[in-house]
Amino acid sequence: MDPSATASLAFPVFIQGLALSLGLIVAIGAQNAFVLRQGLRREHVGSVVLFCAAADAVLIAAGVMGMAQALGQSPNLARSLALAGAAFLAFYGWQALRRARQVQRLDASVAGSSLSLAAAVAQAAAFTLLNPHVYLDTVLLVGSIGAHQPAALRGWFIAGAAGASLAWFSLLGYGARWLAPWFARPGAWQVLDGSIGATMFVLSALLVRHALIGM
Repeated sequence: MDPSATASLAFPVFIQGLALSLGLIVAIGAQNAFVLRQGLRREHVGSVVLFCAAADAVLIAAGVMGMAQALGQSPNLARSLALAGAAFLAFYGWQALRRARQVQRLDASVAGSSLSLAAAVAQAAAFTLLNPHVYLDTVLLVGSIGAHQPAALRGWFIAGAAGASLAWFSLLGYGARWLAPWFARPGAWQVLDGSIGATMFVLSALLVRHALIGM
């Protein structure tokens, strides 16, 4: 790819990775509640945030590079996975819009004994790596979409997706005191889920366009 074309496309690809990762990671779940809890307790926040973000970054990079190698050997498989990924994103967007109509809140109770550093990291590892959805999201879905980017732009996509994870967990951990009352409001999650739903539909349409143009 021409260097000037690469430079002009780098930022849009970075934003696509950022938006996709944020859409998948921002949801009410045990991992987010744990990071928020540690932030509220001001206990091993940096270690927990760093572990969660680093685990996502490694899985995303492995997914993009591994899927790129696999899909490069089978264009038909690449198109099929692109269309399947678009369908999944549309379904995920529809689920987010459904959640936006429901009353939800993130419970991050700080009751209980304090954790040692080893125990906090072990719990973060369990919430991250023992969740089967993390592999579906980071390795398969983000990996297959990132693999469709030109080779010169895949690093930008990975940086955007991994940066979203780092920014989100940092916001949860270090902004916990300010965010906890906001996350306790059902209306806040309704707005957030509505935005996620719209973003997922846009990304789904872009993926369908990419798959069809490549045919």
